[in-house]
Amino acid sequence: MPIRPRSLTIPVLTVLLAGASASLALLFAQSTQLNSGSGQREILVQTTQSWNGKPYTSYPQGQPQLTTIRLTIPPHTALPWHTHPFPNSVYVLSGTLRLHDRASGKTLLLHAGQATGESVDDEHRGESGSEPTVLIITYAGVAGTPTSIPAKGEQKEY
Repeated sequence: MPIRPRSLTIPVLTVLLAGASASLALLFAQSTQLNSGSGQREILVQTTQSWNGKPYTSYPQGQPQLTTIRLTIPPHTALPWHTHPFPNSVYVLSGTLRLHDRASGKTLLLHAGQATGESVDDEHRGESGSEPTVLIITYAGVAGTPTSIPAKGEQKEY
C-alpha cells in the first residue's frame, strides 16, 4: 500500500510544532527565573531628634497611620508657617529646600538627594530656590490627625 505524503505531513507537523512550543515555553520560563538575594540599603534618615535639635519624645495614641506625599513647591516660594503633630522625614528629590525654625531663627539648607527629620510642634516653614523643589515626605502619624497644621493666621501648607 503506497504511503501518501499528505496524510503523514499534518500529524508530523502537529507533533513538531507541539514540541517546538514546549521547548520555547521551557526556555522562556528559564529566562524569567528570579535570583535570590539581598538589596543594597542606604539609610537616608535615622534620628531621634528633628533638624533643629529638639528630641522626639513620643507618638500620639491611636491607630498608627503612615502617610507619604510628594510635594512640589514652585520656585522662589516660602510655604506658610506650620507645625507637625508627629515625627516625619523629608527627602529632597530635586531642587533645594531651606528650612526655617520660627522661634530660634535656625535654618537648614538641603539639596537634591538629602533628607532630614522635621520638627514636631515647632513652627517652621520651607522655602524653595530658583527652581521647583520636589519633596517626598513621610509622616509617622495617627489616623484622623492632619499631617500639617497651619500657624495662627496662616494658610494651609498643602
